Amino acid sequence: MPDRGCNIWSLVVLSVLEMGLGASSIALGVFGIIRVRSVHKLQLGDASPIWSGICFLICGLCGMVCAKKRSGLIMILFSACCICGLISGILNFQFVRVVAKRPDALPSLYLAIMVMACLGIGVSILFTWLTCRLASSEQQRMYLERELSLHHSHEMNEKELAERSERAASIPQISFNGKSSPPLSLG
Repeated sequence: MPDRGCNIWSLVVLSVLEMGLGASSIALGVFGIIRVRSVHKLQLGDASPIWSGICFLICGLCGMVCAKKRSGLIMILFSACCICGLISGILNFQFVRVVAKRPDALPSLYLAIMVMACLGIGVSILFTWLTCRLASSEQQRMYLERELSLHHSHEMNEKELAERSERAASIPQISFNGKSSPPLSLG
């Protein structure tokens, strides 16, 4: 399954990218809060880049865990983190868009925060798609393992039946009144 290795590699690269976006979003959010505190009272959307960055960071970390250990539970946790990252990125974008309309707003800072939010949203969407592909390939792998296991158990059953019939054929036959009984069959 070369496709599976490519999916894992993509997952690792996207996880590192998402963690970088999360750290950048947190840094821009902290810078924005420091700047806003010096000018006026904090409002609702001022801390949204920090929360969004934390969600992106957690999503990237879960992606790394998912790349290392691909169990069903980890994939479900990762999918939930991707959806939370997607939602937090959308909310961050909306809050910052409203906050950027203030007269004392710093347009370049808010533009950078909105770009980080958009990139985080895009990576979360890619994560969700990639998680579905990983789950599908993992399901196929488990199906093949089960099929091989069932095939192996059928071969073992056939081998055991052949050995039993050989043993039954080698058992001496009992004769009654000069007539021998037919061989035992175990089938």
